[in-house]
Amino acid sequence: MLGSGLGAKIDGAECVLRMNQAPTVGFEADVGQRSTLRVISHTSVPLLLRNYSHYFKQARDTLYVVWGQGKHMDRALGGRTYRSLLQLTRMYPGLQVYTFTEHMMAYCDQVFQDETGKNRRQSGSFLSTGWFTMILALELCEEIVVYGMVSDSYCREESHPSVPYHYFEKGRLDECQMYLAHERAPRSAHRFITEKAVFSRWAKKRPIVFAHPSWRT
Repeated sequence: MLGSGLGAKIDGAECVLRMNQAPTVGFEADVGQRSTLRVISHTSVPLLLRNYSHYFKQARDTLYVVWGQGKHMDRALGGRTYRSLLQLTRMYPGLQVYTFTEHMMAYCDQVFQDETGKNRRQSGSFLSTGWFTMILALELCEEIVVYGMVSDSYCREESHPSVPYHYFEKGRLDECQMYLAHERAPRSAHRFITEKAVFSRWAKKRPIVFAHPSWRT
């Protein structure tokens, strides 16, 4: 996204979805500054809490949706992440924070299995925030325009440039190295490339456009 100059176009959308701790401050020209809805992994909540005055105090018009499984998100047992979110809503009355229900988490797992033929748990896979965001967007949006997502074949192309995994962490992790490492790992890994292949198939039948980088399904 760096150098794209697409910030104004992104801000012009009716609804802008962002993921995890991806910032806008300092990157407005390329990624815009509006955030209608932000989908967050339970593991990314602590990263947002490090700058809570920005994410939760200044950006009060943003709706937050947190996904996660296991003890950290358990409401009945008072999981650590759930307690942190509860405390935030007390600090900032009116803050809009929602969590994926167990039913919705199971649904996302089932969609993965239906699309890939693989049971998520048995295949040692973790779904990415991108997976949850895309499924949520399909429920909310008449048309989805995606920015900052490469195709499933991109990392196999010899001529692809090296870009950071996160646009806001230049010089740290290489995007394709991260994708390939996870795709090849036998256990406890995201399947970024597999997910992109699924998104590509969905785009053949649904109003999904991959705008930057631009690629056809």
